[in-house]
Amino acid sequence: ALSMITDDSLTVDELIKLTLETGEYGVKTMALLDEANTSTYGNPEITEVNIGVRNNPAILVSGHDLKDLEELLIQTQGTGVDVYTHSEMLPANYYPAFKKYDNFVGNYGNAWWKQNEEFEKFNGPILFTTNCITPPRESYKDRVYTTGSSGYPGFKHIPDRKDNKPKDFSEIIEHAKRLPAPTEIETGKIVGGFAHAQVFALADKIVEAVKNGDIKKFFVMAGCDGRMKSRNYYTEFAQALPKDTVILTAGCAKYRY
Repeated sequence: ALSMITDDSLTVDELIKLTLETGEYGVKTMALLDEANTSTYGNPEITEVNIGVRNNPAILVSGHDLKDLEELLIQTQGTGVDVYTHSEMLPANYYPAFKKYDNFVGNYGNAWWKQNEEFEKFNGPILFTTNCITPPRESYKDRVYTTGSSGYPGFKHIPDRKDNKPKDFSEIIEHAKRLPAPTEIETGKIVGGFAHAQVFALADKIVEAVKNGDIKKFFVMAGCDGRMKSRNYYTEFAQALPKDTVILTAGCAKYRY
């Protein structure tokens, strides 16, 4: 697709066809990822997620790799080390399989671009499984680890799996034990977990609400969040919507709402 858009002889119809074909592969890939995640960890369900902290040393996990999170949770059992999600890893809190881990506390912080100030206050080590990394501050760069496709000069990288054996997270766990508990930056709970299977389970109530006029419109507001002040438009738009509307969101743009 990228190569073909350099061909000035292509018509608008041919370019549209190319765009639709590219989108088709995107949908197929998302379906494969969804099947892999839900068949392994269950369908996400409506969940209240803790955004406060406990008084234990902890590891903060960012990115999208649920397999990495699972292996870390297994290896931290009985160590006294808690685990929190950050940014795009927030939805992990909605999967049934992860709720059995007592040391899986909840979510810490907000969108990826706030990581500088939030990583500083977290106090413990941070694990990037994927996701955007901003240039780190001196105050915390020695406690950031990467794995998988993520990486940054000077950060310790946890090697990939070999012979189908789990990744070895012992170094980051031992590092966490030597550091203080996270500094609390907010308290309370947020509600999430409205993935497609959960929405379908509530379909009769949703249809009834639409028929009764309790829901007038649905708005899709999705994508990546950013630090530009112009993106406050989305927050203001969401706040201005009437109570009889529903926002469907995806990606870390959800932190705007």
